[in-house]
Amino acid sequence: MKNLKKRFYIYGSLVLLILLTLGVTFATFTDKAKFTGTTLSVASSDIKLLDVIGGGTDPSNLVDHKQGPVFANITPEWFENYYVEVYNNASGDLQLSSYADYLTANDPEELRQIIYVELFDWEDTNGDGIAQEEELTNSYGARSIVKWKTQGFDLGVLSQGETRSFVLRFFTMNISPAKQGSSIVFDFEFSALGL
Repeated sequence: MKNLKKRFYIYGSLVLLILLTLGVTFATFTDKAKFTGTTLSVASSDIKLLDVIGGGTDPSNLVDHKQGPVFANITPEWFENYYVEVYNNASGDLQLSSYADYLTANDPEELRQIIYVELFDWEDTNGDGIAQEEELTNSYGARSIVKWKTQGFDLGVLSQGETRSFVLRFFTMNISPAKQGSSIVFDFEFSALGL
């Protein structure tokens, strides 16, 4: 019995010694590196219009919508410029485009087929807020209001934090005398797709 106890202590001590050795060996070959506070946020596509042209990007000058222009006394060979500044308030670059929208009932005389818009990039180099021809740096082409709705204008990439200035030149080449006194109401928009 004494002999059995002695063996138990020897084997027990040996097992304990082996376990301690393995534990120390295991502890010396392990390590951890971790990332804490991982945050994911979804990108935003957010464009704003400058309420006052040339007024800067202070939040008080950034709006989501503005009242559209009112043009009166349109005659053959008429044109008029309208100024727009668009600001990328998103978390990344955006693909910018522009489209018209209308209800046919708001244009019983179908003026949308004979009134056109040509969209230009505008660099107000002299800072006067009025577009001179030499400040219109790039034309995106001319479209009737119908084509503006169905085809739109692809305006390229608007970088994060960038403001782009545009001139929309509304014009007509010929108006039939039968159209006298008629009018049209429509909307137009700039839209953005996150890249």
